Amino acid sequence: MPKLNALVAGSTGYIGVQLIKLLINHKFINIKYLCGNSSVGKNISNYDKSLSVKKLPKIIKFNKKLLKDVDVVFTALPNGEAQDISKHLTKNITLIDLAADFRLEKGSEYLKWYKQKHRAVNLIKKSIYCLPEINGKDIGKYQIVSCPGCYPTSILLPLIPLFKKNLVKVDNIIMDSKSGYSGAGRGVHKKYKDKNLYESLSAYGVGFHRHNSEIDQMLKKFTKKKLTFNFTPHLTPMFRGILSTIYIDLEKGITQSKIIKTLKDFYKNDEFVKILKANSLLSTNDVINTNNCFISVCKSKYKNKIVIISAIDNLIKGGAGQAVQNLNMKFNFPIKTAL
Repeated sequence: MPKLNALVAGSTGYIGVQLIKLLINHKFINIKYLCGNSSVGKNISNYDKSLSVKKLPKIIKFNKKLLKDVDVVFTALPNGEAQDISKHLTKNITLIDLAADFRLEKGSEYLKWYKQKHRAVNLIKKSIYCLPEINGKDIGKYQIVSCPGCYPTSILLPLIPLFKKNLVKVDNIIMDSKSGYSGAGRGVHKKYKDKNLYESLSAYGVGFHRHNSEIDQMLKKFTKKKLTFNFTPHLTPMFRGILSTIYIDLEKGITQSKIIKTLKDFYKNDEFVKILKANSLLSTNDVINTNNCFISVCKSKYKNKIVIISAIDNLIKGGAGQAVQNLNMKFNFPIKTAL
């Protein structure tokens, strides 16, 4: 089978570098171009020495003429820039976006949450917000694939199966998520220069973090009831990983064992979602450097409540790994290729 030629735009960020690490081991992908702005002319190994063992192209500035030589474009760019690239796609090119440009179904919602006008509104209908285990079967119909955010991935995977079966109340959910500082991008040290990232825990985006929008949009597809939740993200003194703790009220007569069975049944054929034994303690260390999501369902001191703990690697399952998983589903490659 001939390899697909790939272009990676935004190749030097934490997500971009992680994506390249995966793609160099993908037997169906040839990395044709690496694109950047301030990094033009440099080798990608300047950003991660482990990439020096592979012969990779030097970083160049993106130009629409490059698209004539590629089959798939990965964009790990600042929000808005993938929209500009999307306007130049021909029908035989797939765009897989790791930023937020096509996560929301309405341009007005994008303006509300990202404070910029959507520059490719007419292409939103050609895109799919694809959480592979949930709606990956539909990916073949779309030219633009939007990969979910890291926090939403850790929250939606445990909640959607429970929403589908009407097992939990949807009007008082608390989502408490803690991420390694790589989730804030390579500029994190400049952005949080007044905080000691290595020795402190910081809450941010309280009540209004942008990922609220995609959590709300996706969960509403699975319930007709009024949905209310509080989502609070935190930066922790570690480089990578997300641990989300979700507090839920159960519907009448629903037990912890019913919740666990439902999740196990839902994900029994999925390679990357693992449902642990009841009340298992969970650490980001369990999933670092993998495309896995580990989920533990724990008892609360109250009979009608449970606590769900979910762990992912924000750079892989919450980013580059999910992009490769979507690539594999889009092109019918074995799902674990390069993962």
